[in-house]
Amino acid sequence: MSSSDAHVVIIGAGHAGGSAAALLRQYGFTGPIDLVGEEPIPPYQRPPLSKAWLKGEADADSLALKPLEFYAENNIAFRPNLTAVKLTRGDKTVTLSDGSTLTYDILILATGARAIKLPVPGADLKGLLELRTAADAEALKATLGPGKRLAIVGGGYIGLEAAASARALGAEAVVLEREPRLLARVACETLSTFFQSRHEAHGVKFELGASVVGFEGQDGHVTGVKLADGRVIACDAALIGVGAAPNDEIAKDAGLDCARGIVVDLEARTSDPAIFAIGDVAHRPMPIYDRMFRMESVPNALEQAKQAASAITGRPAPAGEVPWQWSDQYDLKLQIAGYAFDVDEILLRGDPATGKFAIFHLKGDLVQSVEAINSPPEFMMGRQLIGARRPVNKAKLADTSVSMKEVAA
Repeated sequence: MSSSDAHVVIIGAGHAGGSAAALLRQYGFTGPIDLVGEEPIPPYQRPPLSKAWLKGEADADSLALKPLEFYAENNIAFRPNLTAVKLTRGDKTVTLSDGSTLTYDILILATGARAIKLPVPGADLKGLLELRTAADAEALKATLGPGKRLAIVGGGYIGLEAAASARALGAEAVVLEREPRLLARVACETLSTFFQSRHEAHGVKFELGASVVGFEGQDGHVTGVKLADGRVIACDAALIGVGAAPNDEIAKDAGLDCARGIVVDLEARTSDPAIFAIGDVAHRPMPIYDRMFRMESVPNALEQAKQAASAITGRPAPAGEVPWQWSDQYDLKLQIAGYAFDVDEILLRGDPATGKFAIFHLKGDLVQSVEAINSPPEFMMGRQLIGARRPVNKAKLADTSVSMKEVAA
């Protein structure tokens, strides 16, 4: 439906929703667009929140996807400080948190995901923080500095990035991870060991195999994290980074197909042809791996925004992309392409001791995923190999004297 009188309502003004609004205009859509966001500021880049924002190197203006005036100039009604509380598919309306309703011809759900809360005593204390929004980052930044101690619950990428930023600001950082190693759900042991040693060299402390059973406080503010073994880890603030859950409640209530997120096809279309879902909330096909999966990454948000905008404007579907993401910690740039599904072999290229290496996850002689530290050629060529589903010569792949171009050829 590309007719100029169609009304598009986008619920969620994060990277996915903001990009979808801009792409619709870029692709020639002329109908009215409403962009509803729960934050007071227009769409912005989120990855720098745990890095540049905490260190004072970025703010809302520098991270904005588009300047505020872009929305008015392009007839996009940006509605801040609002969430959707009910979706009524029969009469195509969305009820917002201020009691108003919007009627749509086409609806895009870009409601994202929310940080998982720990259901333990003391979870309502002040000083317990999460890191999903600019306001979260601002609150965390205010607690960091010399003489302060930050406890980080969860040894994933967000937690490690926050630890690096805390150290850069002179604060102590202690990471509490339930699993026996860092990044247990998302990376192999070689990478876990590498990052732990790098962080320890920068003064970060780790407690592995540490289950959090509660928080202690004084005058309503957190002062410590209580572990299952009875120890209490003292802190001035605690960052909870134990994963995220999709904001798919209004979709479920409206009867849309959901499974760990809102189920969509390769056009980002839901089980209702008038409704699309994109970004962190979408449970989408991954043709490379012949499975469905929910991804939390900026490249995925952009890819799905393109899919939805193309379908709405009648453009050809964009080419499929190999998923990728990145993490910056100290002077280390980790670039990841693909996912390590159905892997039967892990191959190391380079030497972790040099701070420049790549880990390839293989299924037979096909590359499923690559984790590259300070190694752009390995990341770029690895991504190509994943997308092409082309068998690789393992001996050449392991040999750093053979260029990645030659390996990929």
